[in-house]
Amino acid sequence: MTGKNDLQKYKMAGLLTAIFLLVKSAKIRYNFFMLIKNKFEMPDDVRYAKIIQQNLSAKVILKNDFEDISQIKTVAGCDVSYSKNEKKIFAAVVVLDIKTLKISEIVKIKYRKKFTFPYIPGYLSFREGPVLLEAIKKLKTEPDLFLFDGQGIAHPRGIGIASHLGVILDKPSIGCAKSHLYGNYEEPPPGLKGAYTFLKDDAGTLIGLVMRSKKFTKSIFISQGHRIGLITAADIVFKCLTKYRIPEPLRLAHIESKC
Repeated sequence: MTGKNDLQKYKMAGLLTAIFLLVKSAKIRYNFFMLIKNKFEMPDDVRYAKIIQQNLSAKVILKNDFEDISQIKTVAGCDVSYSKNEKKIFAAVVVLDIKTLKISEIVKIKYRKKFTFPYIPGYLSFREGPVLLEAIKKLKTEPDLFLFDGQGIAHPRGIGIASHLGVILDKPSIGCAKSHLYGNYEEPPPGLKGAYTFLKDDAGTLIGLVMRSKKFTKSIFISQGHRIGLITAADIVFKCLTKYRIPEPLRLAHIESKC
């Protein structure tokens, strides 16, 4: 009797192994939705929000999570838009192949929950973070890297939305903002695409760089989010540039969030 049970177990193990190898070779995902690794904590007030940011900033990793940039195959652009009365918020996540910049997946949502945190500069992640996470967790593919329309460590407490959500997701992330929030810099040359200068805090610590993404247009502000180095972050953003000022994943996410 024991021998018969062992044989059945052996056959079952063989069947499960065969199914696993088939799924793997066919590149079929058996996790149907993106897993959010860590809990997003919502504060009751600004004082508690500041404590959360300080705790999270200690968890940010500012070095590459991969040996070579060629390991980054897909990048997800994440952005939100508001209705005219700002009572509704929409989020979009667009996943692109980093070589071709072709879209592989789009997720967009209308956030139906009530806002629990007001708009306060420096605390944007508590307003837009839950909305973006709702969209991200609906992804059927897991991007290698996330690109956020906002700051990474170029933030008064070193924890802009790209760093905040990078830690929550535990994925490499980059902040790419259209405007300056924090730090000191000089403008890069206006007529050279890809030219950049460094962004530093008041103590002279490097917290990002300022890039001319299109000739004779305003610069963009790039900073590390999580699990990535600064020069690598700049290289990836540059790879995602086309004829527009905004890198393609974010440009498309912005468009989709308004649809």
